[in-house]
Amino acid sequence: MIDLAFIWAFLIAFAILAYVILDGFDLGIGILFPLLHQGEERDVAMNSVAPVWDGNETWLVLGGGGLYATFPLAYAVLLPALYVPIIAMLLALVFRGVAFEYRWRTVRGRVWWDWAFALGSGIAAFAQGITLGAFIQGVEVADRAYAGGWWDWLTPFSILTGVALVTGYALLGATWLVMKTDGTLQVKTRSFARICAAGTLAAIVLVSLATLGLDHRFLARWTSWPALLYAAPVPFLVAVLGGVVFSGLAQGRDVLPFLASVGLFILSFIGLGISLYPYVAPPDITIWQAAAPDGSLMFLLVGAAVMLPIILAYTAYAYWVFRGKVRPGDGYH
Repeated sequence: MIDLAFIWAFLIAFAILAYVILDGFDLGIGILFPLLHQGEERDVAMNSVAPVWDGNETWLVLGGGGLYATFPLAYAVLLPALYVPIIAMLLALVFRGVAFEYRWRTVRGRVWWDWAFALGSGIAAFAQGITLGAFIQGVEVADRAYAGGWWDWLTPFSILTGVALVTGYALLGATWLVMKTDGTLQVKTRSFARICAAGTLAAIVLVSLATLGLDHRFLARWTSWPALLYAAPVPFLVAVLGGVVFSGLAQGRDVLPFLASVGLFILSFIGLGISLYPYVAPPDITIWQAAAPDGSLMFLLVGAAVMLPIILAYTAYAYWVFRGKVRPGDGYH
């Protein structure tokens, strides 16, 4: 028999990972924006993501909408627990999106829209990290409803994950600009990427150790047999990819540092899955307990089988059309 709940858990996890990677680098550019010179550097940086940034957010809609449709119990429990960081994230994304349009239509007010872009990106990234931390540490549930407090999401652990995600997004943004630009801007972003890579690796270690200390079950999943067979390679591969990022930057490679940075996010996501599976609302609600009826899941799966290839195709096509370096004077005006 087909395990529809497991299939949908995989699809939603894939959508979230796709959003984190694809929107992560343009949020990272916003985080680095105040460090770029006004004028040409900022224009080139924004033009490097202008053709794709709004399409990247498709995956956020797919992940959130998919959770509501396929795991309604998890949606009903998690949303009340995370209202504040989620609303902060959405408002910040609005400011960032408006800044994309308005900064090109003014001269005197451009500095304000630059700050709207930077602050919107930074707050959105931090709120996403806070949400992640609150999700990992778990929510209090009673009678199939959220039973915790208004501020339960705000803990030292969630602040740590917030800072970690901001640092990781900054690494994606810096390596994206290394790949998409040249000249002085590329040199500058290479130096940013080295700092962000060191910070990201340190953050991965700190968050991983803190996660293991949250619940004895997390530690058991990483150290018990046979879980050790597939868990042990993850930290080793993180170290390898961290070395690839630094070596690629030192050797003047353009594409490799970005791909290795994406790999770090994928491995971190796999590590998160090892710690949390099979819970969709930790520490008590599993994907099967939260899933909608099989009839609904099958109906939605047919729609996903049609729509996902289309979304993947137009996303790939957009990146293919706008491949290559971005230079002054190109792009969005």
